Amino acid sequence: MSIPDYQAVMLPLLKFTTDQKEHSLRETIEILADHFCLTEEERKELLPSGRQATFDNRVGWACTYLKKAGLLESTKRGYFQITNRGYEIIKSNPVDINAKFLKQFPEFLEFQNHTQQSEKYVAHGNEIDVSTTRTPEEDLELAIQKLTQELTSDLLQIIKKFSPAFFEKLVVDLLVKMGYGGTRKDAGKTVGRSSDGGIDGIINEDRLGLDVIYIQAKRWENSVGRPEIQKFAGALQGVRARKGIFITTSTFTNEAKDYVSRIDSKIVLIDGETLTRFMIENNVGVTPFAIYQVKKVDSDYFTDN
Repeated sequence: MSIPDYQAVMLPLLKFTTDQKEHSLRETIEILADHFCLTEEERKELLPSGRQATFDNRVGWACTYLKKAGLLESTKRGYFQITNRGYEIIKSNPVDINAKFLKQFPEFLEFQNHTQQSEKYVAHGNEIDVSTTRTPEEDLELAIQKLTQELTSDLLQIIKKFSPAFFEKLVVDLLVKMGYGGTRKDAGKTVGRSSDGGIDGIINEDRLGLDVIYIQAKRWENSVGRPEIQKFAGALQGVRARKGIFITTSTFTNEAKDYVSRIDSKIVLIDGETLTRFMIENNVGVTPFAIYQVKKVDSDYFTDN
């Protein structure tokens, strides 16, 4: 069974609270996960940001919407219980409870009116309709994903227009930002043309230079196959090296990936998509133009000591 959307969670959630006891959100999530027969993988599936489980997020928003409609009420931090209105709704044996159903309650309509201006996101001049089956976090993260994908594509196109020498400099800048080689000045001393045809440069693995990593940087259009990786592995053996990074603007064939998984040398393959993702994460070749903070209530502040 796939993970239910937050509206499909509403009726089972409200039914669960008809014992009129306090329930924690964590307890409710586990009970509802069992109710929907979710697998371990589905329970652990994360939102695109990786910060919260998708099902946890959907149960949380179902709970929020039921509170806004006056069917549930918060009792203390992380706990809630059914209201008299909620109990009467369950007694009426509704077939379904969703956002349309909740519009009969003025409190929910007021909440909806306050948020209706945020029901559409705009990206590059195109309106993206927000699906009623997704939570606000899911819509926000999908919008961020779309923008990131567009940025990734733009970065790759730009990188391919520059010279191989610039690409090698970009690779060094990225590795330094990721914590390799110490400072950019230190890395500049250790990275350069090698007499070995299969190696483009060398960089320290750490600031102390306890180990080194050999680099191959290929600004290619076609997929990198096993022969190129074998050549690089042979070059590593020639200098008694144990670690290498092969970076390309294109992709790697399955044969190339299989080969590196079976050899003694540790070779990391970084394709164009992974390269641009690392660039975005480490602010190499990109710059933030807007920062949005999503805040929530600080429950620790609202304590009556």
